[in-house]
Amino acid sequence: MTRAPSFASDILSLFSARGAEPVEVAILQPADPFLDMAGEDLRRRIFLTESETGATLCLRPEFTIPVCLDHIASRAGTPKRYAYLGEVFRQRREGGAEFFQAGIEDLGETDIAAADARSVADAHALIAHCLPDARPVVTLGDQAMFEAVLAGLGLPRGWRQRLARAFGAPGQIEAALDDLAQPARRTPLPEPVAALALDGDIEALTSHIAAGMEETGLSATAGRTPAEIARRLIEKAQLRSVRLSGEALAALKTFLAIDAPLAEAATRLEVFAGEAGLSLGAALDLFSRRAEAIAGHGLDPGAIRYDAAFGRPLDYYTGLVFEIGVEGAERPIVGGGRYDRLLTLLGAEKPIPGVGFSVWLDRIKEARGFSSTSEPGREAMRGMGEGARAPGFAP
Repeated sequence: MTRAPSFASDILSLFSARGAEPVEVAILQPADPFLDMAGEDLRRRIFLTESETGATLCLRPEFTIPVCLDHIASRAGTPKRYAYLGEVFRQRREGGAEFFQAGIEDLGETDIAAADARSVADAHALIAHCLPDARPVVTLGDQAMFEAVLAGLGLPRGWRQRLARAFGAPGQIEAALDDLAQPARRTPLPEPVAALALDGDIEALTSHIAAGMEETGLSATAGRTPAEIARRLIEKAQLRSVRLSGEALAALKTFLAIDAPLAEAATRLEVFAGEAGLSLGAALDLFSRRAEAIAGHGLDPGAIRYDAAFGRPLDYYTGLVFEIGVEGAERPIVGGGRYDRLLTLLGAEKPIPGVGFSVWLDRIKEARGFSSTSEPGREAMRGMGEGARAPGFAP
């Protein structure tokens, strides 16, 4: 088990000064929430194991889901700001499978623009504190804005879901747009399944599938049920039946190409919406208020970039997404975003809005000029004693 770098205590002090309460979460976590909600890239990297009772567990691959689960279990009130620092574990990771993350999760703040701006400001302050000589590079995206554009273009729910899942993944977005432009390339369903699916006749299709399963000796209780299969086939048929007009496809590509300083981004989005004949309504209003709130923290909106195609590879994001790196570094040091549906999906009795970020401590070390094999702070950390270990750190 490795130890946190010497500057960990500085990070915790900064988080405390910014009003975030330290929290500890277990290293062993229930695996299902990560497998269901964390995104394909993270799912492939999880270390899985089993409890004595056969429950599927994992070594924590990130902190957002565990912090949210602990908040729900504690029945704590909101708003609540949690700070953490500890190890996470991921397979096939450059730099090692065991590494440290720190961050803040901000739960229950109903002023979404203010909470988003505070999260960006907290992360920016961390970079400025740990890397005072570096120039931060901030990139923002907005899942909600992308979904507002999809809705404005009149895409059916199935296509909106597929494209929303692909947000931030250029290859997946490109493949989806190709399918929308050229539906004839899609493999057709066999008859009579195709006709029943296209008609949306879920009862008849479910009966047909159940009969086929019985005929072939497949159990209707093993894996997906006939009704689940029928719903999925109807969704696929609806996707196959849709072709986006050339005008709408061009508008979507124009939107994804928007890349501008945050100070200019709202105007660019307004111009795009006017030319495309779209009403972005609440999404654009929130975007503008967030930009103003970020400027209110003393951050220069002209030095922050908005990239309409930028997303992060976690399925639970619903609005703002962002990364912060520094000039000269190849990889981002901070990543975060908004996840307003996550706590409900994890079992909260009522919706709880959330936003947060994580920082990779090994990447701070790289940016500070540490080599991958040296750790000047190792002895200093040992000297702090067991009682000084960071929240979230377990021996």
